[in-house]
Parts: sequence; C-alpha cells; structure tokens
Amino acid sequence: MTKAEEKQNLRKLVRSEERQLSEQYKAASSAAICAGLLAMPEYHAARTVFCFVGSAREIDTRAVLTHALAEGKRLCVPLCVGDGIMELRQIAALSELAPGAYGILEPGADSPRISPDDVDFAVIPCLTCDHAGKRLGQGGGYYDRFLSAYRSAAVMVCRERLIHEELPVEPFDCPIPWVLTERALYEDGIPARIE
Repeated sequence: MTKAEEKQNLRKLVRSEERQLSEQYKAASSAAICAGLLAMPEYHAARTVFCFVGSAREIDTRAVLTHALAEGKRLCVPLCVGDGIMELRQIAALSELAPGAYGILEPGADSPRISPDDVDFAVIPCLTCDHAGKRLGQGGGYYDRFLSAYRSAAVMVCRERLIHEELPVEPFDCPIPWVLTERALYEDGIPARIE
C-alpha cells in the first residue's frame, strides 16, 4: 500500500471517529483548546495572528478570532483561491466572513492580503495528528504549501480523541512542534505546561 493510500484509509477512519463524537464533547474540547491558545505567551506577544475559521467538523475557533480582534491584533484567515492554494487575508470583524470554498467561512476577495512572513503566530488545523506534530490534513495540500514557507510560531490543534500516534508521512509533510489538545500542550511530543 502506498503512503497516499494509507493516508486515504486513515482519513476515512478519522472522519468516522469524528462523526461518533458527541456535540457536548466537541463543544467542551473546542472551548478548552481555545482557552489553551489564548494562554500561550506566543499568542500574547504576536502582533499578527493567522487562524483558520473552524467548520462544523473542526475546532470552533471563534473565541480566538474574537479575542484577537478585541485585543487589536492584526487577524488574518484563509481564503481559498485555487486547488491547494490559499491566501492569508486580513479581517476586521467576523461579519466579513461568508461561506466560500467547501462551505467554509472565508473573507471577501477584496480583503487585504497578508504575507506569511508578516505572521507572528499561526493556528493550524488537522484531520488528525500525533503528539509529536506529524499532521494529516484533508488532502488538499493548502496547509502543506503554507507550512513549507512559514517560519514563525505555529501550533496545531486537535481533539485528543482524534489523535493517532501512527501516521503515514511523506517528505513534503511539515511537522509542527506544538500540538494543543483539550488535555495539554505538547512540545515535540512531550506535555508542556502553559505559563
């Protein structure tokens, strides 16, 4: 079996696992993960924050988005502009978001574009990952392309019940040193305390 086939099989498994999670668990884990993000010193120090806008299956990131705007941080979110290609676009309010590609809330095409070099702190989604930061996404390559060029602080968020320690990886897969679940922040696979 090829790595690509292994990834597809694991995606099917994780999507099945996600469908079995209770709404109560999803809400509680999202809230705990957002609280963990907001407690990170790297988040507090960041002037420009990049964060995905969670879909129904993902972590609900509205608390982070709202907090970043309230704190006067420059907030950018993804805008899908082609197959596997996203741009970082600045928003000033959540009301600027509307359903776009795949039904995900996105900013308008006229929103200001932000370079990844200008981002201080990035919040990265995944379908699943391991505690050491190996990531499996939806398969579109959007975040692989972003991560290959991004050099500042990044944290990947995942529900603890969707963590898989055995992941098929390929050379272009970029590991992320911080993984945040509702249970803990992991740095290179080791639980780390948020100061």
